[in-house]
Amino acid sequence: MGRGRTTVAALAVGVALAGCQAPLEPESRRSAEVSPTASPSPTASASPTRTDAPSPSAGASGSAEPEERQRVPDPDEITIPEGLESAAARRGPVLGGDVSWPQCPKGMGIPQKRTLGLPMPVPEAAYVVIGLTNGPGFTPNPCVESQLAWVRERGLLVSAYSVLSYPYGDQLARYGDEGPYDGSTRLGALRNVGYQQAGYNVATMQRIGFRTPLVWLDVEPVPSFSWSDDPVANAAVVEGAARGYTDAGYRVGVYSTQYMWREIVADLTLGVPEWRAAGQTSREEALRRCGPEASIQGGSPVMSQWVMDSRDFNVTCPGASARLPEWFAQT
Repeated sequence: MGRGRTTVAALAVGVALAGCQAPLEPESRRSAEVSPTASPSPTASASPTRTDAPSPSAGASGSAEPEERQRVPDPDEITIPEGLESAAARRGPVLGGDVSWPQCPKGMGIPQKRTLGLPMPVPEAAYVVIGLTNGPGFTPNPCVESQLAWVRERGLLVSAYSVLSYPYGDQLARYGDEGPYDGSTRLGALRNVGYQQAGYNVATMQRIGFRTPLVWLDVEPVPSFSWSDDPVANAAVVEGAARGYTDAGYRVGVYSTQYMWREIVADLTLGVPEWRAAGQTSREEALRRCGPEASIQGGSPVMSQWVMDSRDFNVTCPGASARLPEWFAQT
């Protein structure tokens, strides 16, 4: 169903601990079963990475900003498009949201990532990014199909994101030789694991009819499933996942912050579109993250996310609103 032009006049609602720096865990914006290949503990070769929250200037913010930074956007500050055609005609910021396993009904998911029953995006949201995983790779968002149905019922624009993770348990042994890379080398095997994480999610999207031109690669700490202390090894997983999606016909972008990206994959440069996180701050801070000084890996800024009360809010970066069809599909 169509959505006419509206403004955000009533955003005084409760918001989720999603995004990258929620108090529950970094990835908490997000018939569920643990993948048969999954193991409840990380592989012995994967040692914990640094997960202390940086200051707002260094990446995702770990604490709420002063009260004046939590204000509700003025009614005329954000416009809502009516479908892709109207979106392409807009030039101002466009409001959206993102959801994943934290928004599923309580009690679902793998033991380490039980769902939280957090609220879905506000009615003013024009687009929604849906998470495909229940935290680490090879674990499905337990209510991805119902969340996609929720978006379809409202006629919103949609795209997908997938949290990437370092292999644990028997995943390296199982998937290291499955893919386009030389599995006899350590980095080749890790790239194959990333490639198969993408393939796992592509199969989910195909099964439920989830159409999107792009999948965002979410690169951030995953508690209980830590990245290794070797950024070259971590980067191999990300590179493999990027190829897995592009080989399947999707474009890719990245979701992260400068701080998290550098801690996990160092100077890996993909040059793809960026979805930047501002943490529990404000719309103003999210828009500031659209600037060149917040570049993650050399790509153009598409949108930025901030967390307020109980939801993740997103806003398109300057110049990006007219290009929404490049990243989102009309449901």
